[in-house]
Amino acid sequence: MGTGPVRAEIIAVGSEMLTPDRTDTNSLFVTARLNDVGVVVQAKSVVRDDLAAVSVMLREALARADVVILTGGLGPTDDDVTRDAAALALGRPLVEHGPTLQAIRARFASRGLTMPEINRRQARLVEHALPLENRQGTAPGQWIDLGSQVVVLLPGPPREMQPLCEAVAARLAERTGGAAVFRRSLRLVGHTESHAEERLQPLYARWTGTAPPVTATILAARGEIELQLSCRSTSADDASAVLDTAVAEVAAAFGDDLYARDGRRLEEVVGDLLRARALRVALAESCTGGLVTSRLTDVAGSSDYVERGVVAYSNRAKVDLLGVPEPLIAEHGAVSEAVALAMADGVRRLAGCDIGLGLTGIAGPGGGSEAKPVGTVAVAVCGPGPRRSVRTWRFPGGRTLVKLFASTAALDALRRAMLGGG
Repeated sequence: MGTGPVRAEIIAVGSEMLTPDRTDTNSLFVTARLNDVGVVVQAKSVVRDDLAAVSVMLREALARADVVILTGGLGPTDDDVTRDAAALALGRPLVEHGPTLQAIRARFASRGLTMPEINRRQARLVEHALPLENRQGTAPGQWIDLGSQVVVLLPGPPREMQPLCEAVAARLAERTGGAAVFRRSLRLVGHTESHAEERLQPLYARWTGTAPPVTATILAARGEIELQLSCRSTSADDASAVLDTAVAEVAAAFGDDLYARDGRRLEEVVGDLLRARALRVALAESCTGGLVTSRLTDVAGSSDYVERGVVAYSNRAKVDLLGVPEPLIAEHGAVSEAVALAMADGVRRLAGCDIGLGLTGIAGPGGGSEAKPVGTVAVAVCGPGPRRSVRTWRFPGGRTLVKLFASTAALDALRRAMLGGG
């Protein structure tokens, strides 16, 4: 397989995964196990249960990768075409394997059943393939050694696929010289993807020159940036050293905008800060309709620090539930920093807790104006102690996206309040 990294592609076979109702999750497990033994996954794909389509996709993957792993399509029915497609792509016949057939018969017999003749298909192996025993089902896996390349066929059901994948990873470890892929997941707020990329560009060139080199992948979602750093090494200490340095450089470039170095979600980081400081928070939300509270309480153990959440959607609710003065709303409008502060102060006072958060905005599609267009959101935090902060945002997108952006801005405002930053 050469002196460079071993590169793999994963092909998920199954027409059901090309519908809105099913998702390929096997590839996530396979990727993790391959990374553990130093195999780099360079592509994943999903293909319908079609002999020609699977065969073509396998041939194309073999033109690029050292290892190709197919999951699914090893059952006994006519639409289980992976065995036949692999044989077609490799130009080898399928051969019935006696010991495998006996094992399938024995599995049925152990349940007091006679093996249906249709299951005989599952004992057919690509010529010269090594069968991988499946103790959870009747479909064996197959290891097909092509010299410098390997093709692996794995069953689709996760409880059958996962034990076989572990065995495959152990075999592949012999070809990677004891290497593994090490990763760090960093999360940022307060930057667009392009602005973050611009700031990271000088670091990329430095990282490619380290030993081992560090590669970076940047992703944007919900007003946040996720930065994945990875390197491949035979030494965990060497990998940790270069990744620690890279993380420190990112921290120096972004300061408090870097909120997690270990992949934790923003709501987890906020919860950990509240718990560590023995603080409790109450939230008053308008346009987000409880989304900030929902995200906080998605974390197990959040009852330690979430006191209550109030959805004060109408002006009347802001007045009646939170004590926001009507003249304040009349003077500044419901979507204003003054009202957001009054909401935060009101819910904090009523709950008798350490921190209050107030959020009010225009999620759209209607309700905007020239002065306050759709996407205008004000977020205020009162506490801990005498601290008070407020900021107005202009978020892009439709209603759902505005709510998501606003919830992220609110959680980040809580985080910064506890850190003492602006």
